[in-house]
Amino acid sequence: MTVVGLLLAAGAGERFGGPKALARDDDGTSWLLRSVQALRPCAEIVVVLGAEADRAAALLPMSVSRIRADDWAEGMGASLRAGLQALGPTGHDAALVSLVDLPDVDAAVVARLVGTATGPGDLARVAYDGTPGHPVLIGRDHWEGVVATATGDRGARDYLAVHEVALVECGDLATGVDVDTR
Repeated sequence: MTVVGLLLAAGAGERFGGPKALARDDDGTSWLLRSVQALRPCAEIVVVLGAEADRAAALLPMSVSRIRADDWAEGMGASLRAGLQALGPTGHDAALVSLVDLPDVDAAVVARLVGTATGPGDLARVAYDGTPGHPVLIGRDHWEGVVATATGDRGARDYLAVHEVALVECGDLATGVDVDTR
């Protein structure tokens, strides 16, 4: 059972004031690098880039694969489609999809979700005090369906709404709140 970490970091961050892949905390911590570190429990890490892709790619360690979503401006759905399509030829059983703007989601959250993976038919997502959030574990059997329905900023939301998804409680580890404004 292999799980690849798929980090979506392609957006322009219009409400935020710039690409979140280039954002830093007040102490200088890179959001992109923090998000990559959170995915370390995964067998491999792949980052989907778009806006300012070259600048963001320069921040990444060589061990991290990069994918460019040419239609990134369409929204998160385009990034998710690009990532899952690029993973198609790999031997991974599942993709753990995370977002670059989740400051308190760390490796402990990812490890708990990865620990629930059993096979390519899996669909699971983290919950924070019972509320579904990110990251989301998408087994290979679901990749084609997610790609077919991922549009705009909805990502896999429509697909997940009509399929049984296991919730993995992580409210004791993080809030899972995403940051949309500075």
